Amino acid sequence: MSLHPSLQSYADAWTHSVEAISELVTPLAEGEWNRATPCPGWSVRDIVSHVIGVDCEMLGDPRPIHSLPRDLYHVQTEYQRYQEVQVDVRRHHTAPEMVSELEYTIIRRSRHLRNDSREPGTIVRGPRGVEETLEYAMRRRAFDIWVHEQDLRQALGRPGNLDSPGAYVTRDMLLAVLPKIVAKDAGAPANSAVVFDVHGPVEFLRTVRVDAEGKGSVDGAPSLGPAATIALDWETYVRLACGRTTPEAVRDALKTEGDASLVEAILTSFAVTP
Repeated sequence: MSLHPSLQSYADAWTHSVEAISELVTPLAEGEWNRATPCPGWSVRDIVSHVIGVDCEMLGDPRPIHSLPRDLYHVQTEYQRYQEVQVDVRRHHTAPEMVSELEYTIIRRSRHLRNDSREPGTIVRGPRGVEETLEYAMRRRAFDIWVHEQDLRQALGRPGNLDSPGAYVTRDMLLAVLPKIVAKDAGAPANSAVVFDVHGPVEFLRTVRVDAEGKGSVDGAPSLGPAATIALDWETYVRLACGRTTPEAVRDALKTEGDASLVEAILTSFAVTP
């Protein structure tokens, strides 16, 4: 019994990122676990708690029974409250306790993945507490943990893995939502095109085309007369899309052409994770 072949790339991406996280945090002194990260409101300890908590839930462990304090100002939505329980319940754990639980969770989850014979279309309770296919849950998990690996790397001054397996899962996840951002959220006009030119460790050129009905689609063919072009490096693209920075803060890293108001509307709507 083993993992379905179409799920293996997501399992490999998760393994690569979670092992990198373990390597990053294992040698940290107690005080370093309290360092702030680019993830709003979360420290290094909080991100590792989140990683542990989500993988425990994907293993089928019951959620902790825990009441959140009222002064967590970064927690504004029901989704954020759901995520925060696994984080807040570990806020007073020591560094050795955190490392030990992370290592144990990695062992359990790795064994579970090796022996998981379910079909990709199997409906499961995903890492966000909602029912979804096993394939989507694993793809989302690989995306989430790679982004948090990057949060930790930035907080600890240890850059790397911008082109690891999780980076390509992240690219595909972010490209899938571009049509909605451009056509619906930013309101690009019908029969227009917007080009995204991304360079760096992960490179791609994609065109979002808006048809006569206002529906968006994305492809790899260049547009001869785009309404707007946005060029930026891969790391900035990820930080913007994942809500780790603002367009104003990275303005020097952006090169834009065309309809300035459309560009601003796209950048304003660009963050897709809470």
